[in-house]
Amino acid sequence: MAVTGDEFKQAMQQWASGVAVVATHSEKFGIQGMTVTAFASVSMTPPQILVCVNEAADTGEGIKESGRFSVNVLSDQQQDVSNHFAGGLSQEQRFENTAWTPGIAGVPLLNGSLLSLDCRVVEKVRAGTHWIIIGEIEDAVCRSGEPLLYFRSQYRALATA
Repeated sequence: MAVTGDEFKQAMQQWASGVAVVATHSEKFGIQGMTVTAFASVSMTPPQILVCVNEAADTGEGIKESGRFSVNVLSDQQQDVSNHFAGGLSQEQRFENTAWTPGIAGVPLLNGSLLSLDCRVVEKVRAGTHWIIIGEIEDAVCRSGEPLLYFRSQYRALATA
C-alpha cells in the first residue's frame, strides 16, 4: 500500500537540499519564476539537468511557451528571494526587488545566486502532479558564496569547520 500524502511529505522533510529559483521568459507570459528544491544533474555529455515543476504552477506554462529556463542556485544571503518566489506574490512582485540579468534567450539569471544555468528544454516527462523538465545547459555563471539549504521545513547553513 502506498504512503499517504502527509506521510510522504514528512518523509521528504528528512532530505536536506539546496534551494533554487527556476525562471523563464516568454512572449505570452513575460518573466516568471518559482522556488524549487527538486533539481538535479542528469548528464555530463551533453550537460543536462532536471527540475520538477507542479503542473499547476504558472511558471511551467512560460517554460512550455518559451522552451527555455534558468536554474539559479541560491546563496545563504537569499532567503528573502526564496520566500518571494515560493508563492503568494504575483510574478511582477517576485522580480520587483530581485536583481537579474537576461541570459542567452532573455531568461532571468538572478544576481547574487551561487550558480545560474541557462537551459534549453530537451524533454518533458509527466510524473503525477508534476512535470520533470530536462534542460540542456547552454551557459553557466558561477559566483562565490555559501549555499542556502532547506531541511525539516527550515532554512539551514553549512557548519563552519
